[in-house]
Amino acid sequence: MRNRNTVITLSQFVANEQAKHPDASGNLSKIFRDIKFATKLVNRDVRKAGLVDVLGEHGSTNIQGEEVKKLDVIANDEFISSLSAGGDCCAIISEEEDYIRHLNPDAKYVLAMDPLDGSSNIDVNAPIGTIFSIYKRVSPVGTKATDADCLQKGVNQIAAGYIIYGSSTMLVYTTGAGVNGFTLDMSIGDFCLSHPNMHMPEEGKIYSVNEGNYKTFPEGIKQYVDACKEAKMSARYIGSMVADFHRNLIKGGIFMYPASASAPNGKLRLMYECNPMAFLIEQAGGKASTGDQRIMEVEPTELHQRVPVIMGSTNMVDDVLNRCN
Repeated sequence: MRNRNTVITLSQFVANEQAKHPDASGNLSKIFRDIKFATKLVNRDVRKAGLVDVLGEHGSTNIQGEEVKKLDVIANDEFISSLSAGGDCCAIISEEEDYIRHLNPDAKYVLAMDPLDGSSNIDVNAPIGTIFSIYKRVSPVGTKATDADCLQKGVNQIAAGYIIYGSSTMLVYTTGAGVNGFTLDMSIGDFCLSHPNMHMPEEGKIYSVNEGNYKTFPEGIKQYVDACKEAKMSARYIGSMVADFHRNLIKGGIFMYPASASAPNGKLRLMYECNPMAFLIEQAGGKASTGDQRIMEVEPTELHQRVPVIMGSTNMVDDVLNRCN
Protein backbone atom coordinates (compact mmCIF):
# COMPACT_ATOMS: atom_id res chain seq x y z
CA MET A 1 0.00 0.00 0.00
CA ARG A 2 1.27 3.48 -0.88
CA ASN A 3 2.47 5.43 2.16
CA ARG A 4 -0.04 8.08 3.17
CA ASN A 5 2.68 10.72 3.20
CA THR A 6 3.56 10.08 -0.44
CA VAL A 7 0.06 10.58 -1.87
CA ILE A 8 0.08 12.97 -4.82
CA THR A 9 -3.18 14.39 -6.09
CA LEU A 10 -3.91 15.15 -9.73
CA SER A 11 -3.88 18.89 -9.00
CA GLN A 12 -0.48 18.65 -7.30
CA PHE A 13 0.93 16.54 -10.11
CA VAL A 14 -0.26 18.92 -12.84
CA ALA A 15 1.10 21.90 -10.87
CA ASN A 16 4.47 20.18 -10.46
CA GLU A 17 4.62 19.45 -14.18
CA GLN A 18 3.69 23.04 -14.97
CA ALA A 19 6.49 24.30 -12.72
CA LYS A 20 8.98 22.59 -15.06
CA HIS A 21 7.91 25.05 -17.77
CA PRO A 22 8.41 28.63 -16.50
CA ASP A 23 6.74 30.07 -19.60
CA ALA A 24 3.50 28.15 -18.96
CA SER A 25 0.44 30.36 -18.39
CA GLY A 26 -1.44 27.90 -16.18
CA ASN A 27 -4.45 27.70 -18.50
CA LEU A 28 -3.87 24.03 -19.25
CA SER A 29 -3.85 23.29 -15.51
CA LYS A 30 -7.20 25.06 -15.23
CA ILE A 31 -8.64 22.91 -18.01
CA PHE A 32 -7.61 19.80 -16.07
CA ARG A 33 -9.31 21.31 -13.02
CA ASP A 34 -12.53 21.67 -15.04
CA ILE A 35 -12.22 18.16 -16.49
CA LYS A 36 -11.74 16.78 -12.99
CA PHE A 37 -14.86 18.54 -11.71
CA ALA A 38 -16.99 17.30 -14.62
CA THR A 39 -15.61 13.79 -14.14
CA LYS A 40 -16.77 13.74 -10.53
CA LEU A 41 -20.24 14.82 -11.64
CA VAL A 42 -20.43 12.07 -14.26
CA ASN A 43 -19.07 9.54 -11.78
CA ARG A 44 -21.84 10.52 -9.37
CA ASP A 45 -24.46 10.03 -12.07
CA VAL A 46 -23.01 6.70 -13.19
CA ARG A 47 -23.00 5.42 -9.61
CA LYS A 48 -26.68 6.38 -9.28
CA ALA A 49 -27.71 4.57 -12.45
CA GLY A 50 -30.68 2.36 -11.64
CA LEU A 51 -31.63 4.49 -8.63
CA VAL A 52 -32.58 7.62 -10.57
CA ASP A 53 -33.90 8.08 -14.09
CA VAL A 54 -30.63 8.16 -16.07
CA LEU A 55 -30.80 4.78 -17.81
CA GLY A 56 -32.31 4.03 -21.20
CA GLU A 57 -32.73 5.91 -24.45
CA HIS A 58 -32.91 9.68 -24.65
CA GLY A 59 -35.30 9.47 -27.57
CA SER A 60 -33.00 11.09 -30.12
CA THR A 61 -30.14 10.16 -32.44
CA ASN A 62 -26.72 11.76 -32.82
CA ILE A 63 -25.04 12.98 -36.00
CA GLN A 64 -23.97 9.39 -36.77
CA GLY A 65 -27.58 8.19 -36.61
CA GLU A 66 -27.01 6.25 -33.38
CA GLU A 67 -29.50 6.12 -30.53
CA VAL A 68 -28.50 8.53 -27.78
CA LYS A 69 -28.61 7.35 -24.18
CA LYS A 70 -29.78 9.64 -21.37
CA LEU A 71 -26.35 9.50 -19.75
CA ASP A 72 -24.74 10.51 -23.07
CA VAL A 73 -26.65 13.78 -22.94
CA ILE A 74 -26.05 14.29 -19.22
CA ALA A 75 -22.29 13.71 -19.51
CA ASN A 76 -22.02 15.96 -22.55
CA ASP A 77 -23.85 18.79 -20.78
CA GLU A 78 -21.77 18.42 -17.60
CA PHE A 79 -18.43 18.59 -19.39
CA ILE A 80 -19.49 21.52 -21.54
CA SER A 81 -20.87 23.38 -18.51
CA SER A 82 -17.70 22.91 -16.49
CA LEU A 83 -15.35 23.84 -19.34
CA SER A 84 -17.49 26.82 -20.33
CA ALA A 85 -17.47 28.17 -16.78
CA GLY A 86 -13.69 27.78 -16.60
CA GLY A 87 -13.22 30.03 -19.62
CA ASP A 88 -9.98 28.44 -20.84
CA CYS A 89 -11.29 26.85 -24.05
CA CYS A 90 -12.10 28.80 -27.19
CA ALA A 91 -14.05 25.86 -28.59
CA ILE A 92 -15.25 22.34 -27.83
CA ILE A 93 -16.09 19.62 -30.31
CA SER A 94 -18.04 16.62 -29.06
CA GLU A 95 -19.07 13.30 -30.52
CA GLU A 96 -22.59 14.13 -29.37
CA GLU A 97 -22.86 17.40 -31.32
CA ASP A 98 -22.72 18.11 -35.04
CA TYR A 99 -21.24 21.60 -34.73
CA ILE A 100 -18.39 23.47 -33.06
CA ARG A 101 -19.33 24.79 -29.63
CA HIS A 102 -17.76 28.27 -29.55
CA LEU A 103 -16.67 29.49 -26.11
CA ASN A 104 -14.22 32.17 -24.97
CA PRO A 105 -12.57 33.82 -28.02
CA ASP A 106 -9.71 35.01 -25.79
CA ALA A 107 -8.78 31.44 -24.84
CA LYS A 108 -6.12 29.52 -26.74
CA TYR A 109 -7.17 25.87 -26.37
CA VAL A 110 -9.60 23.57 -28.21
CA LEU A 111 -10.96 20.45 -26.53
CA ALA A 112 -12.31 17.40 -28.37
CA MET A 113 -14.25 14.77 -26.42
CA ASP A 114 -16.33 11.65 -26.40
CA PRO A 115 -18.22 12.43 -23.19
CA LEU A 116 -19.43 8.88 -22.61
CA ASP A 117 -17.67 6.14 -24.56
CA GLY A 118 -19.29 2.70 -24.60
CA SER A 119 -22.79 3.99 -23.95
CA SER A 120 -24.27 0.72 -25.21
CA ASN A 121 -22.95 -0.75 -21.94
CA ILE A 122 -24.69 1.77 -19.68
CA ASP A 123 -27.85 -0.25 -19.09
CA VAL A 124 -25.97 -3.46 -18.26
CA ASN A 125 -23.59 -1.94 -15.66
CA ALA A 126 -20.40 -2.58 -17.66
CA PRO A 127 -17.39 -0.21 -17.68
CA ILE A 128 -17.77 3.02 -19.66
CA GLY A 129 -15.59 6.08 -20.00
CA THR A 130 -14.81 9.58 -21.22
CA ILE A 131 -12.10 10.40 -23.79
CA PHE A 132 -10.62 13.85 -24.38
CA SER A 133 -7.80 15.63 -26.16
CA ILE A 134 -6.54 19.21 -26.17
CA TYR A 135 -5.06 21.27 -29.01
CA LYS A 136 -3.64 24.78 -29.13
CA ARG A 137 -5.60 26.94 -31.54
CA VAL A 138 -3.92 28.07 -34.77
CA SER A 139 -6.08 31.16 -35.37
CA PRO A 140 -5.38 34.45 -33.55
CA VAL A 141 -6.43 34.67 -29.90
CA GLY A 142 -9.35 37.05 -29.53
CA THR A 143 -11.15 35.81 -32.63
CA LYS A 144 -13.83 33.17 -33.10
CA ALA A 145 -12.40 29.65 -33.31
CA THR A 146 -12.27 28.23 -36.83
CA ASP A 147 -12.55 24.81 -38.48
CA ALA A 148 -8.75 24.82 -38.78
CA ASP A 149 -8.48 25.10 -34.99
CA CYS A 150 -10.69 22.06 -34.49
CA LEU A 151 -9.48 19.86 -37.35
CA GLN A 152 -5.83 19.35 -36.49
CA LYS A 153 -3.70 16.24 -36.86
CA GLY A 154 -3.18 14.11 -33.77
CA VAL A 155 0.51 15.03 -33.71
CA ASN A 156 -0.60 18.54 -32.69
CA GLN A 157 -2.24 17.36 -29.46
CA ILE A 158 -0.73 18.90 -26.35
CA ALA A 159 -2.65 16.62 -23.97
CA ALA A 160 -4.99 13.65 -24.12
CA GLY A 161 -6.59 11.29 -21.67
CA TYR A 162 -9.52 9.16 -20.64
CA ILE A 163 -11.59 8.43 -17.58
CA ILE A 164 -12.82 4.92 -16.90
CA TYR A 165 -15.86 4.42 -14.66
CA GLY A 166 -15.42 0.84 -13.51
CA SER A 167 -14.71 -0.95 -10.23
CA SER A 168 -12.86 2.27 -9.44
CA THR A 169 -12.84 5.57 -11.33
CA MET A 170 -9.52 6.39 -12.95
CA LEU A 171 -8.20 9.31 -14.98
CA VAL A 172 -5.25 8.51 -17.26
CA TYR A 173 -3.52 11.24 -19.25
CA THR A 174 -0.43 12.40 -21.10
CA THR A 175 1.03 15.75 -22.07
CA GLY A 176 3.73 14.14 -24.18
CA ALA A 177 6.02 13.18 -21.30
CA GLY A 178 4.76 9.69 -20.50
CA VAL A 179 1.44 8.39 -19.19
CA ASN A 180 0.19 8.59 -15.61
CA GLY A 181 -2.97 7.23 -13.99
CA PHE A 182 -4.94 8.65 -11.07
CA THR A 183 -7.63 6.88 -9.06
CA LEU A 184 -10.55 8.75 -7.48
CA ASP A 185 -10.45 8.47 -3.69
CA MET A 186 -14.02 9.15 -2.65
CA SER A 187 -12.99 9.67 0.98
CA ILE A 188 -11.16 12.88 0.05
CA GLY A 189 -12.97 13.62 -3.21
CA ASP A 190 -9.82 13.80 -5.29
CA PHE A 191 -7.79 11.82 -7.80
CA CYS A 192 -4.54 10.40 -6.45
CA LEU A 193 -1.55 9.14 -8.42
CA SER A 194 -1.88 5.36 -8.47
CA HIS A 195 -0.23 4.31 -11.75
CA PRO A 196 2.89 6.41 -12.39
CA ASN A 197 4.82 6.13 -15.65
CA MET A 198 2.50 3.60 -17.28
CA HIS A 199 4.26 1.57 -19.96
CA MET A 200 2.70 -1.29 -21.88
CA PRO A 201 4.57 -4.53 -22.69
CA GLU A 202 5.87 -4.90 -26.26
CA GLU A 203 4.02 -8.21 -26.45
CA GLY A 204 0.72 -9.31 -24.96
CA LYS A 205 -1.65 -12.25 -24.88
CA ILE A 206 -4.96 -10.42 -25.36
CA TYR A 207 -6.68 -9.46 -28.61
CA SER A 208 -9.76 -7.21 -28.62
CA VAL A 209 -11.91 -7.14 -31.75
CA ASN A 210 -15.58 -7.62 -32.60
CA GLU A 211 -15.36 -11.08 -34.18
CA GLY A 212 -19.00 -10.83 -35.19
CA ASN A 213 -17.68 -8.91 -38.21
CA TYR A 214 -14.99 -11.50 -39.00
CA LYS A 215 -16.37 -12.53 -42.41
CA THR A 216 -16.16 -8.95 -43.69
CA PHE A 217 -12.67 -8.17 -42.29
CA PRO A 218 -9.75 -7.56 -44.67
CA GLU A 219 -7.77 -10.74 -45.32
CA GLY A 220 -4.77 -9.65 -43.24
CA ILE A 221 -6.97 -9.06 -40.19
CA LYS A 222 -8.58 -12.47 -40.62
CA GLN A 223 -5.13 -14.06 -40.75
CA TYR A 224 -4.09 -12.31 -37.57
CA VAL A 225 -7.25 -13.29 -35.68
CA ASP A 226 -6.75 -16.89 -36.81
CA ALA A 227 -3.13 -16.75 -35.58
CA CYS A 228 -4.30 -15.44 -32.20
CA LYS A 229 -6.67 -18.38 -31.87
CA GLU A 230 -3.98 -20.82 -32.93
CA ALA A 231 -1.68 -19.37 -30.26
CA LYS A 232 -4.51 -19.72 -27.70
CA MET A 233 -4.49 -16.04 -26.89
CA SER A 234 -7.32 -14.55 -24.84
CA ALA A 235 -10.16 -12.83 -26.71
CA ARG A 236 -11.48 -9.87 -24.70
CA TYR A 237 -13.96 -7.43 -26.23
CA ILE A 238 -16.54 -5.50 -24.22
CA GLY A 239 -17.77 -2.88 -26.71
CA SER A 240 -16.30 0.04 -24.76
CA MET A 241 -13.05 1.32 -26.25
CA VAL A 242 -11.94 2.80 -22.93
CA ALA A 243 -12.40 -0.52 -21.10
CA ASP A 244 -10.60 -2.60 -23.75
CA PHE A 245 -7.84 -0.01 -24.14
CA HIS A 246 -7.26 0.31 -20.38
CA ARG A 247 -6.92 -3.44 -19.88
CA ASN A 248 -4.51 -3.78 -22.81
CA LEU A 249 -2.47 -0.79 -21.66
CA ILE A 250 -1.84 -2.46 -18.32
CA LYS A 251 -1.49 -6.09 -19.40
CA GLY A 252 -0.34 -5.82 -23.00
CA GLY A 253 -2.53 -6.60 -25.97
CA ILE A 254 -4.04 -5.27 -29.16
CA PHE A 255 -7.31 -3.46 -29.90
CA MET A 256 -8.71 -3.43 -33.43
CA TYR A 257 -11.74 -1.96 -35.14
CA PRO A 258 -10.80 -2.47 -38.79
CA ALA A 259 -12.67 -1.59 -41.94
CA SER A 260 -15.48 -3.99 -42.80
CA ALA A 261 -18.21 -4.33 -45.40
CA SER A 262 -20.69 -2.48 -43.18
CA ALA A 263 -18.13 0.14 -42.05
CA PRO A 264 -15.61 0.65 -44.89
CA ASN A 265 -13.93 3.52 -43.01
CA GLY A 266 -14.10 1.79 -39.65
CA LYS A 267 -16.47 2.84 -36.90
CA LEU A 268 -14.42 4.92 -34.47
CA ARG A 269 -14.06 8.68 -34.75
CA LEU A 270 -10.66 10.20 -35.46
CA MET A 271 -11.03 13.35 -33.38
CA TYR A 272 -12.85 11.99 -30.34
CA GLU A 273 -11.48 8.47 -29.89
CA CYS A 274 -8.61 7.55 -32.21
CA ASN A 275 -6.30 10.56 -31.91
CA PRO A 276 -6.35 10.79 -28.10
CA MET A 277 -5.94 7.04 -27.63
CA ALA A 278 -3.15 6.97 -30.24
CA PHE A 279 -1.29 9.72 -28.36
CA LEU A 280 -1.64 7.78 -25.11
CA ILE A 281 -0.61 4.43 -26.57
CA GLU A 282 2.48 5.88 -28.23
CA GLN A 283 3.50 7.65 -25.03
CA ALA A 284 3.16 4.30 -23.24
CA GLY A 285 5.46 2.60 -25.76
CA GLY A 286 2.86 1.14 -28.11
CA LYS A 287 1.71 1.80 -31.66
CA ALA A 288 -1.46 3.04 -33.35
CA SER A 289 -2.23 2.68 -37.06
CA THR A 290 -5.16 2.75 -39.47
CA GLY A 291 -3.53 -0.16 -41.27
CA ASP A 292 -2.14 2.24 -43.88
CA GLN A 293 -0.64 5.03 -41.79
CA ARG A 294 0.08 6.26 -38.29
CA ILE A 295 -3.22 7.44 -36.82
CA MET A 296 -1.78 10.72 -35.54
CA GLU A 297 -0.64 11.62 -39.08
CA VAL A 298 -4.15 11.37 -40.59
CA GLU A 299 -5.33 14.70 -41.99
CA PRO A 300 -8.80 15.46 -40.55
CA THR A 301 -11.38 16.59 -43.07
CA GLU A 302 -14.56 16.65 -40.97
CA LEU A 303 -15.59 16.69 -37.32
CA HIS A 304 -17.00 13.16 -37.26
CA GLN A 305 -14.51 11.47 -39.58
CA ARG A 306 -14.06 7.73 -39.01
CA VAL A 307 -10.91 5.68 -39.48
CA PRO A 308 -9.94 2.02 -39.00
CA VAL A 309 -7.99 1.33 -35.80
CA ILE A 310 -5.17 -1.06 -34.93
CA MET A 311 -3.46 -0.11 -31.66
CA GLY A 312 -1.64 -1.77 -28.81
CA SER A 313 1.62 -3.53 -27.99
CA THR A 314 4.29 -2.74 -30.59
CA ASN A 315 5.12 -6.30 -31.68
CA MET A 316 1.46 -7.20 -32.04
CA VAL A 317 0.63 -4.15 -34.15
CA ASP A 318 3.66 -4.79 -36.34
CA ASP A 319 2.49 -8.38 -36.88
CA VAL A 320 -0.92 -7.17 -38.06
CA LEU A 321 0.61 -4.55 -40.37
CA ASN A 322 2.95 -7.11 -41.91
CA ARG A 323 -0.01 -9.32 -42.73
CA CYS A 324 -2.04 -6.45 -44.17
CA ASN A 325 0.68 -4.91 -46.36
